[in-house]
Amino acid sequence: MDPEMDSQLKIGFIGAGNMAFGIAKGILSGNVLPVNVKVSAPSSRNLGRFQELGIAVTHSNIEVVCGSDVVFVAVKPHLVPLVLNEISLHVTDRHIVVSVAAGVTLATLEELLPENSVAIRLMPNLPCLVQEGALLFARGSHAKQEDGALLRSLLHRCGLVEEGPEAWIDIHTGLSGSGVAFVYLFAEALAEGAVKMGMPSALAHSIASQTVLGAGRLLRESGKHPAQLRSEVCTPGGTTIYGLHTLEQGGMRAATMSAVESATERARELGRKSAAGSSK
Repeated sequence: MDPEMDSQLKIGFIGAGNMAFGIAKGILSGNVLPVNVKVSAPSSRNLGRFQELGIAVTHSNIEVVCGSDVVFVAVKPHLVPLVLNEISLHVTDRHIVVSVAAGVTLATLEELLPENSVAIRLMPNLPCLVQEGALLFARGSHAKQEDGALLRSLLHRCGLVEEGPEAWIDIHTGLSGSGVAFVYLFAEALAEGAVKMGMPSALAHSIASQTVLGAGRLLRESGKHPAQLRSEVCTPGGTTIYGLHTLEQGGMRAATMSAVESATERARELGRKSAAGSSK
């Protein structure tokens, strides 16, 4: 994708939450200028941080759509039908509408938008705030390969960006959207274990966060399977294998798999509710 093309694009955000802010930061660290970005939200509560980035803000969703080429719909899932009904008359064939609402299907988006609209479903995660996100998108029936390439080019500074079939989006929600909270819970438990053994809390939490960061970076950059790296830490009769045995006794592996499954099923349930709501 031509960087010059990115710099000329007009980008709009409907919704000013963490996902919108993280994506906006990533886009601005690429080739898009703040003057070409606009954000709308019903209240001013979250708009200040966008203004600090040089981004124009408004309370009008229609104003955002009319001044944008790519529109990110970053509102709660139950608000998507209301927002799309409001902006639908102003969506044209030049627009790419990108939804980051969990569970809202491409079929629902295309039903609510004008015929032949270009819709893309995107699932980011919270580490987008520090440009270390994991983002997966699926193209709608009218979105071409070059639309996906354009979105990938826009988002590449946000972290890992992949494309896949829509069926993977809800799984990605369970794995990575919700998965970051599972990692935070593990980091919290690591630190609390150290506190129990006598380490000061602040130091324990600092070391736990660095442990998670370092382990994740090594996993990504080595290209090795997690089991291989795990085995490299273990020495026969050493501390790590004793600790791992305790984790296995506690059912950590099964509980984690079940957590991903539960979060995925909840995303699918939200999708069914969204589809039912949009058809009323």
